[in-house]
Amino acid sequence: MGIVNQEAIRQFQLLMEEDEPLKNTFQNMHQGYRTETLVRFLKARDGNVGKAHKMKPIIPTDLYRAVRDSQLVGLSGYSKEGLPIIAVGVGLSTFDKASVNYYVQSHIQMNEYRDRVVLPSATKKYGRYIGTCLKVLDMTGLKLSALNQIKLLTDMSTIDDLNYPEKTDTYYIVNVPYIFSACWKVVKPLLQERTRRKIQVLQGCGRDELLKIMDYASLPHFCRKEGSGSSRHSGNGLDDSCFSLDHAFHQELYNYVKQQAESLETTAPIKEGSFHVKFPEPDPEDAEIARTIETEFQKFGNRNGLTKPMNDLRVNGS
Repeated sequence: MGIVNQEAIRQFQLLMEEDEPLKNTFQNMHQGYRTETLVRFLKARDGNVGKAHKMKPIIPTDLYRAVRDSQLVGLSGYSKEGLPIIAVGVGLSTFDKASVNYYVQSHIQMNEYRDRVVLPSATKKYGRYIGTCLKVLDMTGLKLSALNQIKLLTDMSTIDDLNYPEKTDTYYIVNVPYIFSACWKVVKPLLQERTRRKIQVLQGCGRDELLKIMDYASLPHFCRKEGSGSSRHSGNGLDDSCFSLDHAFHQELYNYVKQQAESLETTAPIKEGSFHVKFPEPDPEDAEIARTIETEFQKFGNRNGLTKPMNDLRVNGS
């Protein structure tokens, strides 16, 4: 949608004032930038005040340290304009060391840390409101087994859409294999124009294009040279991957969530498998995109004799 009109903002503000629990939660979210946050939620629902009012944030509870090696994500630095750069190893993330609920909760924790700590810190450092980030998605290693992740990624996308709308300014996709290129041609027309404008598929590792908007030190390790990929090591013998548990971002995130958890009263530790995240109903458009991706991957597999039975491609817990 275009510019959110002032009347919609005013109506949204009135709804917030009438809902005391939501009002208190909203105060924690906007970090002093009420109007900007209201506009962000309204944009995500094309100016529909009623729908925006129903989007309540999810608060993190614990850090699932066990998923870090199989859910590759990290903060590599900041753009020249001060936007945080979130690196995501899409192709090499396996999501196979914990239940789906734990991966989703870890995703929520990172979103909360971004909104409560990273973005406010960037706002203070650069002296202007910074409410969005950039994401660099590495497709190195993308295989047909990615079908296992479609349901999980759709769940995460739905949660982001409902609770963390308009938080990403641009998605840069790099190290693209043929399987992604073929799928992208079919999926791109299904995306809303607002989303399509945010996505840029770059040549190779994307280094030259990304250096126009960020310094070399902020480049994700998989963008620093052709073929570097999402591995923990960038080829120079140093573990400079922002996915690493030893990276400053993950250490700070771990300490933050640990501090948050210690402030809550607990009666007993939660056992593996006992935690459950309630998944919202996916948007029909997101569901259609997921089905299209699955279909295109299947076609690719059929052409190359790689297709597995569909029963082997379902995400556990879906």
